[in-house]
Amino acid sequence: MTFIRNGARRYENWYNLIVQHEGELAELLTSEQGKPLFEAEGEVKYAASFVEWFAEEAKRIYGDIIPSPHPSRRLFSLKQPVGVAALWTPWNFPIAMITRKAAAALAAGCTVIIKPSEETPYCALALQKLAEDAGFPPGVINTVPCSRDNVNQVTDALLGNDLVAKMSFTGSTATGKHLSMFVHCPSAPPLKCVDPIKRVSLELGGNAPFIVFDSANIDAAVEGVIRAKFRNTGQACICPNRILVQDKIYDEFASKFAAAVDKQMKVGNGMDASSTQGPLINEKAVQKVESHIKDAVSKGAKCLRGGQRHELGGNFFQPTVLTGVTRDMIICSQETFGPVTPLIRFKTEEEAIAVGNDTSSGLAGYFFSKDMSQIWRVAEAMDVGVVGVNEGIITSESAPFGGWKQSGLGREGSKYGIEEYLEIKYICLGGISTQS
Repeated sequence: MTFIRNGARRYENWYNLIVQHEGELAELLTSEQGKPLFEAEGEVKYAASFVEWFAEEAKRIYGDIIPSPHPSRRLFSLKQPVGVAALWTPWNFPIAMITRKAAAALAAGCTVIIKPSEETPYCALALQKLAEDAGFPPGVINTVPCSRDNVNQVTDALLGNDLVAKMSFTGSTATGKHLSMFVHCPSAPPLKCVDPIKRVSLELGGNAPFIVFDSANIDAAVEGVIRAKFRNTGQACICPNRILVQDKIYDEFASKFAAAVDKQMKVGNGMDASSTQGPLINEKAVQKVESHIKDAVSKGAKCLRGGQRHELGGNFFQPTVLTGVTRDMIICSQETFGPVTPLIRFKTEEEAIAVGNDTSSGLAGYFFSKDMSQIWRVAEAMDVGVVGVNEGIITSESAPFGGWKQSGLGREGSKYGIEEYLEIKYICLGGISTQS
């Protein structure tokens, strides 16, 4: 009952403080990470929603009464916090990803150590300050920012500590695999040996397909791709990386999509209210986008729009539309993480599903169709953890988020998110007399 009596009030205070400071947090986020201010404001609201959600979920951490095969015994289970949770959070959504993890862990009764991205430490520190102002005691929420040079040392300290019982990581698949090896394999270089076994949750990279069938509302599909693809300059693990368009409507879709990009996408400083696309996070990200475009063009793709660094300089890049994209191009097999939309032509539903599933990732998938039978078939056939049907923005604090295949382990958000931070204890009570 400790949380219900005390924690709920702190959660309410934390939620209210985040909402009250939405403008300041959004400006901090934009200045640190670059996304347009309207997107940053949306992220702050999204972050607050997890605090509100898990405050309620904490009241529903139930055990079970189990029918006993023995008259003299009573069997039941209960759930208890796993312990100290170390949370690695990314730079692309540096406020929302903290609350999605930390709010669940705290509601379960855990204490947390947040290791934010080296690119966005101030967002994490601001959230911790608001949590402290909300009444969370010292030591319950801890933030450990560090430079890139010290990442391995911090990782050694966290994962090598017996008190840390849980690791939750959001980031690239390569790093997630390495951290998982570090936890479970004593010989994983270059990190040190870890003796204690830890529970692990991973939310890793994606290679999301976005399928547009010929029965779709083309205008709605165009808008769906715009919203899903260019959010955060394409730097989202669930943003579509491959746009599959059925042969019959391919040319019409490409034309309408290019026109929509011209009309809606304005590259600029995130603090400028008219900007709809900010910069990429760093020079390395720009170079990756350039290399994917260069490879595609060298193999026959055409740049319908963009394809170059933006005239603003720095890490700004033109919103790009590629046509004639084929499966042998790097952009089809690797996550680009940038404002590039490759349009791939397909003929049949079976082909679209095969191409969409032809990846080791399985985080998200999208498709647009008006055919209800097709909607059920395709939704069930996609090898992903999150499916968007006739919708480009699909995440919610009340829905489970997580991937299949190489895209991760576990779920965040929803009623399932809190389970990642709980242990189940079975209790057998004997010696009960069956006679009065």
